[in-house]
Amino acid sequence: MLPTKIVIIGAGSAIFGLNSLAALMNSQRLAGSHLALVDQNAETLALVARLAERLNHEWDAQMTLSTHTHHAEALDGAAFVVSAIEVPPREKLWQSDYETSLKYGVRQPYAENGGPGGFAHAARNIGPVMRIVRDMERVCPEAWFINYTNPMIRICDAIARYSQIKVVGLCHQIHAGYGMVGYVLAEALGIDVPDGLISAHADPDIWPRLNHLADQALERVEIIAAGLNHFTWMLDIRDKRTGEDLYPLFAKRWATFDPTFEPLTRRVYRAFARFPIPGDEHLCEYLPWVSDPLTKPWEKYEISLYDWERTAKLRSHGHREIEQMGQGKMSIEHLRAADSEGALEVIENVAGAGNHYHLAVNLPNQGYITNLPKGAIVEVPGLMNGAGVYGLGVGSLPEPISELCRREITVAQLCVDAAINGDREAALQCLLLDPVITDLDTAQHILDDYLHTYREHLPQFWQT
Repeated sequence: MLPTKIVIIGAGSAIFGLNSLAALMNSQRLAGSHLALVDQNAETLALVARLAERLNHEWDAQMTLSTHTHHAEALDGAAFVVSAIEVPPREKLWQSDYETSLKYGVRQPYAENGGPGGFAHAARNIGPVMRIVRDMERVCPEAWFINYTNPMIRICDAIARYSQIKVVGLCHQIHAGYGMVGYVLAEALGIDVPDGLISAHADPDIWPRLNHLADQALERVEIIAAGLNHFTWMLDIRDKRTGEDLYPLFAKRWATFDPTFEPLTRRVYRAFARFPIPGDEHLCEYLPWVSDPLTKPWEKYEISLYDWERTAKLRSHGHREIEQMGQGKMSIEHLRAADSEGALEVIENVAGAGNHYHLAVNLPNQGYITNLPKGAIVEVPGLMNGAGVYGLGVGSLPEPISELCRREITVAQLCVDAAINGDREAALQCLLLDPVITDLDTAQHILDDYLHTYREHLPQFWQT
């Protein structure tokens, strides 16, 4: 029902908070709604709140604005809770997750959503997420939890299996798939290819070029992809103008394309006959062939680590820009193009009885992928309307691909069980089944180190 009440948790974020704020406040359909901004960092929250006041005035959004440093103050009457929280300091903890395993001879390819780092990352974030969820069950039990926090599968699984709250996870990674398809089929589809390096790597210098390709491809082709978040597979690709099946043409062009472009994706596509959507630097986290210390496949496939220091500096720069916009020293017109990565579409269509097709949603599997476990968090195309958010059935995945996904589902659910219950046995099993780990003692050493290093964040593992 519109207008509605929306709670943004993590509103002080220089990227997520800003984009979500701008996209929601630019919506004519949400005019008059209540927007509650929540962030534990009172300083960055104040910067965003001042900008929100400017947007509300200059864009005539007619919204009621409130700010809160604790989520519990904001939840009463909420219909939607949008969250992208991270236990801080984000980059330092991520680097620590990576470096801890190195001490025991395990070189993780990325250490964010899979591998031992995926366990540590999820275990830290599940605690604060579930505290929000428990308060939602008490205060706004019918509200939707819209999740952006990684690891996506594990956070959504915790909410879905251990609460009564409705959850949908949203991620923009499918756009990387559109960008790669646009690049490969540029000549056939009349797509303009920008100058400079094209890649799906997590490099801010590359993103604008890949996005330019993705935007054009979105107008020309329809991709159906499914699997798990950051581990989806292109099942079908069609020309929007003619309905032509473009998979044969894509396969032909890819076979003769620059072999240095996404080389890991190339090898996996060749082996499994379905194109992996996420690009090398997310795909690598879920595969058992990217961590061997003898063959060093990360060199062969040019898998680069996240630039933690640079990202932290970009965040500080982003907050300075938010401050300038809030003070009226910088234009806000560019914010009209802000993309909430799906939150706006969920809220407008669920609250306003719309009917929207979305490229990718993360939901408990209700037969959407027939050969993956029921209730597991899967990523499939979805519909958003007044009845809620629903996945669309895609049938079955090719069996070898479904086996890779099933293993990751088991790892993710063991991680969630361990984090919720403080279960060290489940935590060890999670690491032992992870494709990065190849030794029993090594798994135990890494787990013990993580639990000691992050004892402050993981008290449930230390209860007697």
